[in-house]
Amino acid sequence: MMEIDGLHHVALPCADLERSRRFYVEVLGLTEIPRPALPVAGAWFQVGTRQELHLVVGDAQATFRSTKGMDTNDIHFAIRVTSYTQALEALKAKGYREDASPDDLMGIRTSMRVGYPQIYILDPDRNIIEINAASSD
Repeated sequence: MMEIDGLHHVALPCADLERSRRFYVEVLGLTEIPRPALPVAGAWFQVGTRQELHLVVGDAQATFRSTKGMDTNDIHFAIRVTSYTQALEALKAKGYREDASPDDLMGIRTSMRVGYPQIYILDPDRNIIEINAASSD
C-alpha cells in the first residue's frame, strides 16, 4: 500500500498572473517561492509549512469558473488559520462583505455546518477558497 505523507500542492488556472499574484500576496498573505523554468507562465506560493499553491496561466483549454458565483459545494481548496475572528476582520478591512451577491468577487460566505467555522471567498478567476479555523474565537 502507498503511504501518503501529506498534500503537497494545489494547482489553479489563472488568466492574469499579476492580478492573481497580488490577490494571493495582498489578500491571503502568502509568500511567493522560487519556481523552476517551465514552458508555461505561473507562480508558486508557500501555504503553511509544507504545502504549496501553484498558479498556472491557463490557455483556452484551462478550466475556468468565469461564469460561476459562490457555491460552497463546488471544487475548492481550504486553508486553516489560527484565528477565525482575525481572518474575518482582515478580509472585511480589505473590503470583503457578507451582504454581497454570490457573483461579487468581494463577497464572503460564512458557515458552521461541519463543526468548525468557515469563510468562503473567490479569487480573481472565481476559484473558491475556504478559510477555516479549529473553533470560533
